[in-house]
This record gives sequence, C-alpha cells and structure tokens, in this order.
Amino acid sequence: MTEALTSAEQVVVEQAMAAPMLDQVLGWAAINSGSRNLAGLATMAEQLAQGFAALPGEIDLLAPEPVTKIDAQGRESDVTHGRNLLLTVRPQAPIQLLLTGHMDTVFEADHPFQTCQWLSPGVLNGPGVADMKGGIAVMLGALKAFEACPDHEKIGYQVVLNSDEEVGSPGSAPLLRRAASGKLAAFTYEPSALPDGTLAGARPGSGNFSIVVKGRSAHAGRNPQDGRNAVIAAADLALRLSALVRPGLSVNCAKIEGGGPNNVVPDHAVLRVNIRPLTPEDQTFAEQALDRMIAEVAAAHDLHIHRHGSFARPPKPIDAPGRKLLELVRDCGRLLGQEIGWKDTGGVCDGNNIAACGVPVVDTMGVRGGSIHSAEEYLIADSLGERAALSALLLCRLARDGRALIG
Repeated sequence: MTEALTSAEQVVVEQAMAAPMLDQVLGWAAINSGSRNLAGLATMAEQLAQGFAALPGEIDLLAPEPVTKIDAQGRESDVTHGRNLLLTVRPQAPIQLLLTGHMDTVFEADHPFQTCQWLSPGVLNGPGVADMKGGIAVMLGALKAFEACPDHEKIGYQVVLNSDEEVGSPGSAPLLRRAASGKLAAFTYEPSALPDGTLAGARPGSGNFSIVVKGRSAHAGRNPQDGRNAVIAAADLALRLSALVRPGLSVNCAKIEGGGPNNVVPDHAVLRVNIRPLTPEDQTFAEQALDRMIAEVAAAHDLHIHRHGSFARPPKPIDAPGRKLLELVRDCGRLLGQEIGWKDTGGVCDGNNIAACGVPVVDTMGVRGGSIHSAEEYLIADSLGERAALSALLLCRLARDGRALIG
C-alpha cells in the first residue's frame, strides 16, 4: 500500500472533511426516530432521502418484511416497522460495496432525552448523535467526496439505512441479505467501539426468544392435581437453560410472565430469553439444546411449549478477508495520522448479519463518542471530519486496487 496520499486522494479527503456534517447531525437529532415511533421514522426517512439524493443512483423507500411478537398472554400479533432506505449506485461497476446504517434510536417519542447540548467545547450530547446519526453524516460526506475520485466509476455500491436496527432488524434483515449479495466488502457506521476510535473486531451472535408455555387451569385447593402449572414449567426451563452457560455461550433468562390469582393453577406463561453464542458452532449447540430442553420440559410437565424467535444476529468471527479489511482501515488511518486498532466486543449489530453472508465487514466506521443508549450519549465533533476522511480514502484505495487488497 502506498505510504502517501496522491494529490487526487488529498482532494477527496479535504472535501470529505469539509462536508456540513455537524449541521446535519443537529438537524437529524432534533427528529425523534425511536424504533416504535413510525411518524418520526417516516420524517427521518424523508430527510435522509433528500440528503442522499445528492449522490448518483436510485433511491427507494422500501416497506419492511412482516414481523410478529408475543404478548404477555402468549398471543402472537403483528408489529409494524418503518420503511428502509435503499440507494443503488453504479450496479454494473466491477467492484461492489455495501454501506449500512440505521435511522432509528432507542429513545421513544415520550422519552425525556430529546434535545442536544454542548457538554464542553467539541463534545455534543444528544439522542442518536453517536448511534448513529453522526455515522450516517460521515457516510454521506465520504460518498459525496468520493465522486471526485478519478477512479470513482470502478466502484458501485448500495446504501441501506434501516429503521429497526435497535430492535434487532427483524423487518430489514432480508433487505440486508439481498444487498450483501455479490459485494466485495461492507462498512457499517456504528460508533467506534471506544472513544479513541478503536474498531470492533469479532462479535458474538444474539438470539431473542419468547417461549410460550400452555398448561391447564385448575383450582389450587379442590383439584390441583388436574392442573398443569405453566409458571413452574417455565421456571424449570429457565433453570435448565441457565445451566448451558459456558465459555463461548451466555444465556440470560430475563423474565417470566403469566399466572393469576393464588387459588388458580396458572395455565400460561411466557419465558423471555437472550442467548449469545461466540461462534457458529456455539450457536448450533445452543439451538439444539434449546429445542431438546423444550421437548423435555413439555414432557415432564405434561403440557405444550412453543418457541418464538431466532438468532437474528449470527456470530461474527474474524476470518482472513475480514482481517485484511481491518488492516486496510488501519493503514488508511495511519496515512491520515489516525492510529486505529480493533478489539473483540460483546455487542451485536447489522455487521453480524452481513458477515453471515460471507462478506467481510468493518461495522464501527462511525464517529467517536460514547455512553450510547443513555441520556449521556455524546459525539466528539472532530471525529466527523476524521471518520469521513477515513472512509473517503478507503473508497479511493478500493477503487484503485480493491480485489488485490482484500480479495
């Protein structure tokens, strides 16, 4: 890799750094786009469509796939998510990339955290400023600057900005899979793993399950033997699942819902469980154990158990192409005076889904900041220019010699 920027790359980098990213972040953060706020998400999607219209290509706002949930009574019902933005640029170019981000935040319309403020010079506190409206601004600034690269015609790309990442991307996962198909590499604009710019390396997977237990009601005094206690069965299953914990596999039995008056044997319960496997092998083990234990508990308590949910985030180990892509990001950072490393993390994101499609991905290309998912969330404003310059240079290098660098 060349140890100096070309004059053309220098122009692209300077344009990326000069993009009006801070103003965009302030404007976007003023729009509440909590994952369940459909009106706010619709407004946000329109704003993003206007912003990304500055790029060549075709923009679509796509409806999500159907999704259901289980309520406390064990009933399944539909869940509505917002539309997802898809931008397609130069689909016939020899090198195809995927860039992704999410427009939703964890802060709903009635959450008290709704406005931005400066905590100190250069440190902005606000809902979604780091996770990830700042990241989307970085992505847009880099892509607009890249169009000045002499080799820009060699790269085509798709951008996916989904509306449900913070709830596991249930309605957008099929879109992510389709967009990942045929791509040489992918970049996701989550904030850096640490405020110093450290990237996320390997990630575990994550599965959320609602396990519905259907027993039989009876009078607790007159004929309890005729009942089938769903709460006891759910507790039995929770204890068995908790015993699966080992290095490479965590299990969190988070809640049991169900039951009723003290004098009635409860005929329903719902067990909520999160399971995080470190590797695909750990996931296979967990899936088989979960199904086996459900069958064993159902038989032992003479009742019916139904599993709802899946491993929506597959494990993301780092393979050889993934390591090459991380090294390319590191090397581009050094050319810009940015020392960038990476570390494994316990969190999950859309990078998990992309990596499961066999596409190398760096999924923390967004801003430096911290305290995400809390009212203390902050963005280090200087990182907007830093990270936009980093992405812009990466695109230039991939356009010039992408397959040799990571293929």
